[in-house]
Amino acid sequence: MRIFHLSAECYPIAKVGGLADVVGALPKYQNLAGLQAAVVMPFYNRKFVHENVFDIVFQGTTLLGTRRIYFEILKEQTDKLGFELYLVKVPGLLDRENVYSYPDEREQFLAFQICFLDWINWSGQTPDLVHCHDHHSGLVPFLMYHSYLYRRLAHIPTVFTIHNGQYHGAFGWDNLHYLPEIDFYKTGLLDWNGGINPLASAVKCCWKFTTVSPSYLHELSISSNGLEYLFYVERDKGVGIINGIDTEVWDAATDPMLPEHFNAATITKGKQKDKEILCERFGLSADKPLIAFIGRLVVEKGSDQLPAAIERSIKEHGDNVNFLILGAGDSGTEMSLNLLKQLYPQNCNVFIGYDEALAHLIYAGADFLLMPSRVEPCGLNQMYAMRYGTMPMVRSTGGLKDTVIDFGDDGGYGIRFDNVSVDDISVSITRAVELYKDSRKMQALRKRMMGLDFSWDRSAKEYINLYESLIPKI
Repeated sequence: MRIFHLSAECYPIAKVGGLADVVGALPKYQNLAGLQAAVVMPFYNRKFVHENVFDIVFQGTTLLGTRRIYFEILKEQTDKLGFELYLVKVPGLLDRENVYSYPDEREQFLAFQICFLDWINWSGQTPDLVHCHDHHSGLVPFLMYHSYLYRRLAHIPTVFTIHNGQYHGAFGWDNLHYLPEIDFYKTGLLDWNGGINPLASAVKCCWKFTTVSPSYLHELSISSNGLEYLFYVERDKGVGIINGIDTEVWDAATDPMLPEHFNAATITKGKQKDKEILCERFGLSADKPLIAFIGRLVVEKGSDQLPAAIERSIKEHGDNVNFLILGAGDSGTEMSLNLLKQLYPQNCNVFIGYDEALAHLIYAGADFLLMPSRVEPCGLNQMYAMRYGTMPMVRSTGGLKDTVIDFGDDGGYGIRFDNVSVDDISVSITRAVELYKDSRKMQALRKRMMGLDFSWDRSAKEYINLYESLIPKI
């Protein structure tokens, strides 16, 4: 079974969020299960490209509106990531360093999709299925089925995965000329709210769409930035599959980014050593419970509530709790957190930015990971944390609700709360501080977390089952 995954991100080539982690792992595990899964993504002028060897496997030109562009398809020579990796390179458009935020981002991702389709069409390839990820590849299903240029591909099933339904990639009808020749009787499949909406189009046109957790599938019909009715109407086409994590990368016993390795049997000593190294770096005490936050400082992640909740908790618990924040985003939140760092240097520290090695050390050295998300389609951080024996403190939403059971419930191992509010976060912090005092119970819960199976083996099998249900329809 030959599968192409299309994505704007893929770890370790280019990562902005969880999308990269999924696309960097799922195809590898699908290949281990017997598929032929490949990843196609834009070319980025980044470290991975310079440190590895690529072959040009296809060259061509295509139209982007009235502009003829030259493009290349590059393939990494050794398949070192566990799958075939193809990069779409368009000089001056798809050859830049960053993934997002360019003024011509619309043209970038349109070119990516058109060049991909031209490549497989002109090279005579016929994959068994095309799997598109998020709106950056959301027009591919429509073009495969309703563009006269790609009639040869119209029988191929498509699956579309929504990693974050808040972002649609929408643009106006005045940009319709960028698309290849299409059946104008089908333009309603592009439309939502008076414009071209790639995410909405993908949901309408794909054979099946998936969300990255079962709960998020339900939540999209309640909150999806204007697409609620669409998800309600198309609900029978949707499937919720919880993401996995790459247990080869995320393994406290072998992680090269950790100064001290440990497993469930040696967690007491090993985790404490990593905590001591982490706390020494940031001027915190390793004898107190350490509550961490890793992620973007944006409203979606509930980070706007962090400064007030942290300050209240420090005042309530005195010198008995520490906080460490790794992230960047809203300037006001960054400023408030840096102020807390100055006011309470013995209890709070902040690293503005992102550092992958530091993130690994925090997962290993922290006692608790706080995730007060307003929206969390799946969430990977909580699974990384549990893999390292760090207890997640999560709001009951999306994938957080599907992967974390409160320690007060039967078989539980984490902390859950209902509202993104200073009150609820503060109560959860109090529960964490009190639990930390019971070292025997804490150790038992850590071992329970480390024994949970969040591997991609399970999730990859669910995707394969979905593919197999579609392919016989050809």
